[in-house]
Amino acid sequence: MKHFSDRILRSPQQSAVITYSQAYTLVPTYECFNRCTYCNFRKEPGQDKWLSLEDAKQRLLEQRDRGICEVLLLSGEVHPHSPRRAAWLQHLIDLAELALELGFLPHTNAGPLSREEMTALQKVNVSLGLMLEQLTPRLQQTVHRLAPSKVPQLRLQQLEQAGELGIPFTTGLLLGIGETADDRLETLEAIAACHHRWGHIQEVILQPQMPGSQQTVVLPGFPVEDLIEWVAIARQILPASITIQVPPNLLNNPGHLTACLAAGARDLGGIVPRDEVNPDYEHLDLAELHLVLAQQGWQLQPRLPVYPAWIDRLPNHLQETVAPWLDRQNCPNAIAERCPVERSP
Repeated sequence: MKHFSDRILRSPQQSAVITYSQAYTLVPTYECFNRCTYCNFRKEPGQDKWLSLEDAKQRLLEQRDRGICEVLLLSGEVHPHSPRRAAWLQHLIDLAELALELGFLPHTNAGPLSREEMTALQKVNVSLGLMLEQLTPRLQQTVHRLAPSKVPQLRLQQLEQAGELGIPFTTGLLLGIGETADDRLETLEAIAACHHRWGHIQEVILQPQMPGSQQTVVLPGFPVEDLIEWVAIARQILPASITIQVPPNLLNNPGHLTACLAAGARDLGGIVPRDEVNPDYEHLDLAELHLVLAQQGWQLQPRLPVYPAWIDRLPNHLQETVAPWLDRQNCPNAIAERCPVERSP
């Protein structure tokens, strides 16, 4: 670690572009068979009413004039062997189709999927995601002891599977759940190796674990100063075509946010009315965020949930839904000049 600790953070370039997603979150269900001790999201299986298509449609219709581009389908997980698994998958598909019909761009994060499930969701989503979190198996004895889908190799296999299927993908690390510095390096290196094989990872989120009101075991928050250092480390390890994302609502003050940007982060994720994963932490008002960043020479711009290099690889019907967003002033295609898709020979 010593060769990273003395890194000098660069000052931001004038008008350097920082992106975010104009997003709205739909939760198909909060029920989840995992019981991660730090979770602020889940409900017990069978104890949550699934979001109906009627309610989802009403919510999305209310967002049509608010500049929302991405519909994030963030779901708890139904057990792979549950008799309700097929209905759950179909519900995800139906919600994604509804979002498409209303002109939005869906992105689903619903835990590990079989190849057949991932293929089905690929047809109705412009991108998919899954947090790798940490590769160390030691966490299965602590925070993931009751979380069967957090087996590290299972989650890493999901990244490989998405690459094989040609799906633009988001993944990331959860920091401060009992891992070591070497564990974080191993996880970053595994993501980099997967991307070198397939070139499909659009973003890597560096998400600090922060205390929440629903956790069964409250862990100390991951130090912001350490997050800044790990942004710099990740920027050195990950290929240049992967954008590093940090969640601005989990940073203590604007100075910490701009320090993360100076260290190499270039995306802020979805700026949503409610962070479903961290509901105790509200986002800054978007206008205020624009102002804070502009004062430090950063230019905040919206982006699509699929990066430009991947648009022409989407199925034709998805390309047709994406096309109008490319022409809208509030969702510029200026980031098309970013690094192209990387693939090994």
